Amino acid sequence: MIYCRSCLQPDTRPNTRFDDAGVCPACRYYDTLADVDWEERRAELDTIIKNFGRRTKDGYDCIIGVSGGKDSTRQALFIKEVLGLNPLLVCVGYPPEQVSRRGVNNISALIYQGFDTLIVNPAPESWRKLMRHSFLMFQNWCKSTEMALFSGVPRTAIAYQIPLIIWGENPALQLGDLGTAGRAGWDGNNLRYMNTLAGGDISWMEKVVPATHLLPYRYPHPQEFDQHQIQIIYLGYFWKEWSLLENGQFSTLRGLDIRDEPPSDIGDPHGVTSLDEDWVGMNQMIKYFKFGFGRITDYVNEDLRRGRLTREQGIDLVERYDGCCSDAYIASFCDFIGITVEEFWSIISTCVNPKLFERTGPRSWQRKFKVGVGL
Repeated sequence: MIYCRSCLQPDTRPNTRFDDAGVCPACRYYDTLADVDWEERRAELDTIIKNFGRRTKDGYDCIIGVSGGKDSTRQALFIKEVLGLNPLLVCVGYPPEQVSRRGVNNISALIYQGFDTLIVNPAPESWRKLMRHSFLMFQNWCKSTEMALFSGVPRTAIAYQIPLIIWGENPALQLGDLGTAGRAGWDGNNLRYMNTLAGGDISWMEKVVPATHLLPYRYPHPQEFDQHQIQIIYLGYFWKEWSLLENGQFSTLRGLDIRDEPPSDIGDPHGVTSLDEDWVGMNQMIKYFKFGFGRITDYVNEDLRRGRLTREQGIDLVERYDGCCSDAYIASFCDFIGITVEEFWSIISTCVNPKLFERTGPRSWQRKFKVGVGL
């Protein structure tokens, strides 16, 4: 495993490639921001909104996918209060067994700030069956649910004839996921090619749930985007201060309720992510076993690029918290999909990367690599 010379991005991240100097795409992109004329980008945003915005005087200007978390809260308030637009918010909700009380309160607080909001809830039993199948087949329970989370917004845009979709960060630029690169830094119409959506293929789901129940999981075809003139834009491209810390601070001051669990339980020292449920952190733990990095690596990399941490401080945080997850969250997940905790760890053992980890017990593995140095 090789690390970026500027941050702690490993070369095991899917769809990323270092340049000849050993620097990752996300760091190279960040370097270019020093030369950006942000007023010019703001003018570019105004032009895009004018070109792709509402078609009728009595319609919505745009549509925003929201969870009620830090990023979507800041986006929605910026669109409404700064740009003066009338957005429709769309929240694809989790089933009752998964959604947290904090998540319900946060989306409610956002709605109360003056937004029309459509909450879409796919059938809970189909959701559960597909989540179980995703975990057993891919060791990634999010594989099916993220199809619904990403598909719900463009499907609603088509149904409501709202051509402009506002998204947050551009993963090709801000995370280094080259598979999602679009025509321009703001263009999100290639989102379908990200690692999770994988072009929108859901044929594997039809083995579990009848095709007639899979509409919420079907990402619209490129032809549908063209027919309805749908355009996704990444708002993060136009914001100089777009980051985990800035978004979290802004949204917390506007009423966002954040986590208070210790970082060793949730793998998040800031407590500002995955506010609406408890199992995404567990999926980050699984990703860590597969690729040698998890949520904390992404956070640390952002702070390293912005000069908020030294490399030594970043390494310390990654070593302490990457791959952390409370046993209580694992147990509740297992109960929901109908497996035992022992079965869970047996399945996890099949996807742990033997080049990166060695087994030390029935539920434990030790790193073979030294963070920041590589194998």
